[in-house]
Amino acid sequence: MAITYDAMKTVTADLYAWSLRTVPDDAVAALRAAGATETVESARKVLRFMLAAAETAQRSNKYLCTDAGVPSYDVRIGTAARIEGDIKQAIVDGFAHLCETADPPLLKFVTNPLTNARSFRGKDMPLVTWDMVSGADYVEVVCSPKALGTGRWATIETFVSPSLDTIEAHILDCVIKAGSQACPPIVVGVGIGGTFDVAAKLASKATLRPFGQTNPEPILADMERRLLDAVNQTGFGPMGTGGDTTALGVHIDYASGHGYTPVAVCFNCWINRRTRARLYNSGEIVRCE
Repeated sequence: MAITYDAMKTVTADLYAWSLRTVPDDAVAALRAAGATETVESARKVLRFMLAAAETAQRSNKYLCTDAGVPSYDVRIGTAARIEGDIKQAIVDGFAHLCETADPPLLKFVTNPLTNARSFRGKDMPLVTWDMVSGADYVEVVCSPKALGTGRWATIETFVSPSLDTIEAHILDCVIKAGSQACPPIVVGVGIGGTFDVAAKLASKATLRPFGQTNPEPILADMERRLLDAVNQTGFGPMGTGGDTTALGVHIDYASGHGYTPVAVCFNCWINRRTRARLYNSGEIVRCE
């Protein structure tokens, strides 16, 4: 058997649809944990409202937010995967079908940056990055739609041989500039090093890391702990209402590079939109989150 066009079309459309209605289990657990330690009553009230909204959206099959963002996929192809058909076109066709059939309907968020015209179609839409997984007999697809609140505040800056203190200060400055407009409690994704495009990709992927996973690099594990504490001391709180819970996690990754060091910072909002599935050569499809 093989991984087919039809399977990819169905799965990618479903992942996007699910991401609009579902908060990942680990994010729900993180929101509950935050509510147990939050010291400000107004913030605890907002966290309770978020948890109730997540439960209601899933039960009633409604969207959690009116801003559905734009479909963004990270596709990882196993080197032992057998592919039959144009899976790249399948993603495009799956999104088109979803736009035609979605209930509630999707709004026109696909925007031409040259004209600001909006539609359901556009150049390079959906947005897809591709990677390889050595030895795997599957194709893994992660969907993480990007909406205005989080997308607006993503940034990248290039330093020359920066110290860790300089990097940390820059990350915190980016969070402060975003303030409550990224719909906290957020997850902060950071990519350090590589080239301009590599750093941005690392940051984007870092937002997809499940909560509770310890960074395998001790230097970064310490940096994540310090920055999470610092971000939560800013006092923005859930949806900017004040409190101790501005971020649920700071996730950092890095790549070796030259003496110039790009540092990319991006965000996921409290909904933490991310869904993931694997399509195996056998025809089995496993929804991972």
